Amino acid sequence: MENPRLWRIAVALLCLFAVCTTYGGASCEELKAGDRTVAVKHGSLSTVDQPVSLVLQITIDQLRGDQPSRFKSRFGPRGFRYLMDRGTIYSNAHYDHADTETGPGHATLVTGAEPAQHGIVSGEWWSSRLKKEVYSVEDANFPVFPLRKDSKKQIRGEGRGPGNLLSTTIGDEIFLASDERSKIFAVSGKDRSAIIPGGRTGKAFWFHDGGFTTSSYYFKEIPGWVKAWNDKKLADSYQTKTWTLLQDPSTYIRAGRDDMPWEGTLHHLGRTMPKSFANPNLDQFYEGLEQSIASDEMVLAFSKELIAQENLGRHESVDYLSLSFASTDYVGHTWGISSLEAEDNILRVDKNLAELFDYIDKKIGLERTLIVLSADHGTGEVTEYMQTLRFPAKRVDPFDFLKHMNDGLKKRLRVGDNLIRIFIYPYLYLDEDLIAKNKLSLETVERQAAEVALQYPGIEFAACREDILNGRLSSSQLHHVQIMNTFQPERSGHVHLIGGQYVNLVHYPWNKKTGLHGSVWSYDTFVPIFFAGPGIKPQMVARRVGPHDIAPTIANYLGIKPPSGSVGNPLAEVVQTEH
Repeated sequence: MENPRLWRIAVALLCLFAVCTTYGGASCEELKAGDRTVAVKHGSLSTVDQPVSLVLQITIDQLRGDQPSRFKSRFGPRGFRYLMDRGTIYSNAHYDHADTETGPGHATLVTGAEPAQHGIVSGEWWSSRLKKEVYSVEDANFPVFPLRKDSKKQIRGEGRGPGNLLSTTIGDEIFLASDERSKIFAVSGKDRSAIIPGGRTGKAFWFHDGGFTTSSYYFKEIPGWVKAWNDKKLADSYQTKTWTLLQDPSTYIRAGRDDMPWEGTLHHLGRTMPKSFANPNLDQFYEGLEQSIASDEMVLAFSKELIAQENLGRHESVDYLSLSFASTDYVGHTWGISSLEAEDNILRVDKNLAELFDYIDKKIGLERTLIVLSADHGTGEVTEYMQTLRFPAKRVDPFDFLKHMNDGLKKRLRVGDNLIRIFIYPYLYLDEDLIAKNKLSLETVERQAAEVALQYPGIEFAACREDILNGRLSSSQLHHVQIMNTFQPERSGHVHLIGGQYVNLVHYPWNKKTGLHGSVWSYDTFVPIFFAGPGIKPQMVARRVGPHDIAPTIANYLGIKPPSGSVGNPLAEVVQTEH
């Protein structure tokens, strides 16, 4: 052909014909299969460039790494076993930071960073600049939309937003790589478990006061479809429901161990099964839903509505949805991981996953969905239960410990003031104003505080801020590395404490103690990691990896850059596949 312009047009038409015929004659703008729609878009992170339309990141709060395999025989084929049979399982995954709590865990999962990089060092911390305790997702500039005018439920701090997160998230990176076309959403039964994974570019919703709310960081007002869903008052239907065992009682390992003396309670939800959700006190009723199996059921129902209303996975770019199911954590805190309630809960988690996967298969297609499942931390058995087995388990009373610290420093330094301002696990924060007033060296007080702490039964190690800043902790010691990974200069305290094995330094009075987590020990660091999706082979990998490897793996799989604070490595078994 002599005319170059006509030659280029002919080649383009041939390419266009090839694309259309490849997809069975479908429109070149939309490729349809049943009720699924995949749009074609070049020049950004699109479904033409990628084998997936949706990245689904699921976090089961407090799901210890051994739990899925332990109950595998009791699961149906479409929940956990879908991931086990079709995906890559990492059976030796551990967090490498020292405070294994919800905030730091979720931040690590979505940033690939440690607290030192992403900044969420704990659930809350002391701000020396603001002179107050700060909740990890607190932001006074963005009020939460109230759902009940007569609610007496207290929320920590003022407003909600992701401003305390220092790193970008994998959702942020997907949004940037798509030239702002991708939709990024996060849903949870807890505010921090939605806000942190949502990052700065996503939209977050969380269960609160009987419905799902958000803050003015994300919207000028609650979206209309969310208002309509809340108006159905699904939560209120639980007034006539009872938490009964999901399966035949004879199949439960702990059927004869209900009502153990170390179990806690929560308002009307006592220590025995079954449990009626009914309560005329609405504040207690909704709190009972938040902190039981109902929380996950509400998250599932709301998430299905979100997928439908926002058409996730059904347009031109790869979308991202973070779902955090919190029931496992709440049940573990109140009744313990070894309780009958916890056994029934994990069976219900499996049922919820199966329903979620079936819905996504219908609306989007599991063959076009990358699924990642993990946990924000593990947990240990209840202290009093371990004591019956003659383990040296112990609870540390934080108020008694704080008195011990202040009295000890007064005696050693010959001062009359309390030099410990506050104890927020795992940190002791010193009162720098009083230290200066008494003309004391801050480093001297730190060292004295560490020595006094080590005199308290159950405290195994205490690291001073100055030693961390000046690199005096040995990188050959695992706990030293965990401490350094958790340290952020503006938020971490003056002394970082580590308790002994099965020694609990965290105290939650609302659940009458019971199950806790937060330590450096393997029962708290151990979590599962599952990947399933296009090109990922069924296999189990026993190599030690960490949740900080998840976000860079997703990024590598999608061919985009990892989050800004990421320190993890892409998992070869996931990314070295044909997709």
